[in-house]
Amino acid sequence: MLGQTLTIAYNAFIESIRQPIFFVLVMISGLLQLMSTWGAGFSMGRSSTSEVNADNKLLLDIGLGTVFVSGMLLAGFIATAVLSREIKDKTVLTVVSKPIGRPIVVIGKYLGTSSAILIAIITMLLFLFMGIRHGVMSTAADTLDGPVIVFTFAAVALAITIAIWCNFFYGWVFSQTAILVMMPAMVLAWLAVLFMSKKWLFQLPSTDLHPQILLTSIALVLAIMVLTAVAIAASTRLGQVMTITVCAGVFMFGLLSNHLIGRHAFSNQMVGVIKQATPEHREDADFRTPGATWQITLERPPDAAMDPGSSFYYSDSPNGYPMAVRPFDPFEGNIEKSQDLIGPRAKPGVIVTKHDLEQVTIRLAGASDATIPATRPPRSGDYVFESSTQINAIPLSIWSVATNLQFFWLVDAVTQNNPIPPGHLILIAIYSASQIVAYLSLAAVLFQKRDVG
Repeated sequence: MLGQTLTIAYNAFIESIRQPIFFVLVMISGLLQLMSTWGAGFSMGRSSTSEVNADNKLLLDIGLGTVFVSGMLLAGFIATAVLSREIKDKTVLTVVSKPIGRPIVVIGKYLGTSSAILIAIITMLLFLFMGIRHGVMSTAADTLDGPVIVFTFAAVALAITIAIWCNFFYGWVFSQTAILVMMPAMVLAWLAVLFMSKKWLFQLPSTDLHPQILLTSIALVLAIMVLTAVAIAASTRLGQVMTITVCAGVFMFGLLSNHLIGRHAFSNQMVGVIKQATPEHREDADFRTPGATWQITLERPPDAAMDPGSSFYYSDSPNGYPMAVRPFDPFEGNIEKSQDLIGPRAKPGVIVTKHDLEQVTIRLAGASDATIPATRPPRSGDYVFESSTQINAIPLSIWSVATNLQFFWLVDAVTQNNPIPPGHLILIAIYSASQIVAYLSLAAVLFQKRDVG
């Protein structure tokens, strides 16, 4: 079974890179990256501490968006060529008529298609990395990056020259030869640029190597692998136009699912953001003892009154889920009486005892043997709420099942100088693997009963 799968994957790979659209989309993406260095000026300010600064922030955003859209279109075109067209022309009958299961055909087609698309995406990302190293041409006085221009042009020219030569003298497919030469040539060009400064002086490769941008690019590759699985599933029943339409629909819905569905999954209204949180006494630091008092400084006056006796909830998420404070009954006693807050009959809760503009004092209420509602102390960056978050089951179920491509879009973290933990990338990889398995399972089901005779 493994040999059958690899054989189908190899054939799908060769057929994919031989498609003229394959080479065309890669070159269009590279051309758009070049044009972005001219058209992204005067947009994002002049100072930053992130891996990209000033106008290069927009350059990164536009560049990754270009790769994302190109990868989605490539998935639709190639999946149609390797599966939908074969079903229509009945050439797939020569495979399924042998003792080869249809799920093996689906898996093999996906492996071959995704491998080809991976080569294209790596090439597109290398064009982007070259553009980021060069930087945005904000003014006519900006210096051109000689190594980037020379090595990039040399890699592309070498690939096209070899492809033309081999096509003319040996009959090799131009697009196949060009892309198979261009990808390793661009890798070598990028490595050469890392060791060469703009003034053609030797430098350490870490000078222009951006780990956070690399992690962002890996997440984007995983997203395109998911879209490739979507294209394979759609192409088992649909033609080229409808397959691309389905891919575009999943692409748009996946990027907008947080707004269209996600915001309805949890019902709560944020009233402020914590700027600083400090315990009033050293023994209150763990926030696990009734009577523990903390001083909270908000970034701005809250959007609600927060009178003494009000409930105080906080979460590290702006939608209030998960909440760091368990639901509790509203305070009904006298805030001035200590026994109402920490007496034997006091109900557990996190209560506001004093409020003055951005300054809020909170106290942990409850009896000595009561269950503490707070799972952790408040901290800087937490979002403040007046009530517990209500979970809406139907939107949450739809949001959980639907493909959420926002998980893969990490550009904002880079431009806002928020480090991406490697563990987060592992979670994204697990999520993408589950999505790919789900779509390939759907593809196998749809292809199982498809008439190919």
